[in-house]
Amino acid sequence: MFVDKVKIYVKAGNGGDGAVSFHREKYVATGGPDGGDGGDGGSIILVADKNVTTLIDFRYSRHFRAEDGVNGSGGLCMGKRGADLTVKVPAGTVVKDAENGRIIVDMYEDGSKYVLLKGGKGGKGNAKFSTATRRTPAFSQKGVKTKEYAIILELKTIADVGLVGFPNVGKSTLLSVISAAKPKIANYHFTTLSPNLGIVKMYDDSFVVADIPGLIEGASAGAGLGHDFLRHIERVRLIVHVVDLSGSEGRNPIEDYNTINNELSTYSPKLIGLPQIVVVNKMDLVNDDKVLSEFSKAIGKEVYPVSALNKSGVKELMDKVYSTLSELPKPEPEPFEPYDFGAVDNEELTIEKMDADVYAVSGGIINVLLRSVSMDDYDSFRFFQKVLKDKGVIKKMKNFGVKEGDTVIIGDLEFNFIE
Repeated sequence: MFVDKVKIYVKAGNGGDGAVSFHREKYVATGGPDGGDGGDGGSIILVADKNVTTLIDFRYSRHFRAEDGVNGSGGLCMGKRGADLTVKVPAGTVVKDAENGRIIVDMYEDGSKYVLLKGGKGGKGNAKFSTATRRTPAFSQKGVKTKEYAIILELKTIADVGLVGFPNVGKSTLLSVISAAKPKIANYHFTTLSPNLGIVKMYDDSFVVADIPGLIEGASAGAGLGHDFLRHIERVRLIVHVVDLSGSEGRNPIEDYNTINNELSTYSPKLIGLPQIVVVNKMDLVNDDKVLSEFSKAIGKEVYPVSALNKSGVKELMDKVYSTLSELPKPEPEPFEPYDFGAVDNEELTIEKMDADVYAVSGGIINVLLRSVSMDDYDSFRFFQKVLKDKGVIKKMKNFGVKEGDTVIIGDLEFNFIE
């Protein structure tokens, strides 16, 4: 089974919690803090691998989670870092944010690596909170807890040339003649249900040709498997448009030609703008020489007559393909606006009025603070209040309308606001 689009779920590892610990040593107050930091969580790393040709494995395994960091311990022992999780995808896979459809990265080059999600930072142990005035902090920092995200993996075939045309016009036969590819060939519609790739060697060079499954009218709107098929010619540099001039399927060759070009244009203006070589196949079934000239005149383009079955005209066609490719620029990854997927704004602050005299405060800055607060520890709570003031949270609450005596909810904490 060929699978070229899947939705999966990824989660980086949580950071380990910092430890609260005291060692016993003569002349050191209350033993002295020696709680170690928690280890960072593992990251999710994508790797493009040309030996992986389909996304079928992701149909059966959709959740990918990196290892959590280990909690810190006494004796200033830092927790072990969580192991990274490497996920192999086919070269040519475009990774999108499932929530908004934005492209995160194009895994175009074989062997390329991309850190999709970074592991959560480990929390600081109580040893890191010791100061000249706070000699025995009985609190530590919790590790950052990571979120699970949904992403779309979309495979787009990487090839130099794309063979397009209606079903059963002879594209698979042509590919088998010009390369060592062994596509399944038979006399019925939609023999090809997935793109077949063939490497064509000419002179001292080579290029990749993709046999794109037969298109039909309405493919650009999703008819049949239209979008699934058209996706695979978005990267090609040259289109070879194959038409059955014999009309052996009962269709009109000119109408076939116009219909396919209309589908290409509707799906993507870029596709119709690509160089295109028109091939009329099954010439062994054409008895009237006028048919070829009339077709060429009707479409207003030079055409290359071949019979893939008996290989006539194939050399002339491939010479034209080779010379055209040599003049075209090399393909490049899909353009996109990079953005930091899964990034959290640690300065974000949201204040919401829940009820009369009741306010909820949330945001990235609050989440960072809550990691370092222990309401059972006086020093910890004082530290919390100081940072709220230093970061301007208290001022923003007052500007929002929070008054003395009002109830403020921050995370699981609920207290009265006192200036």
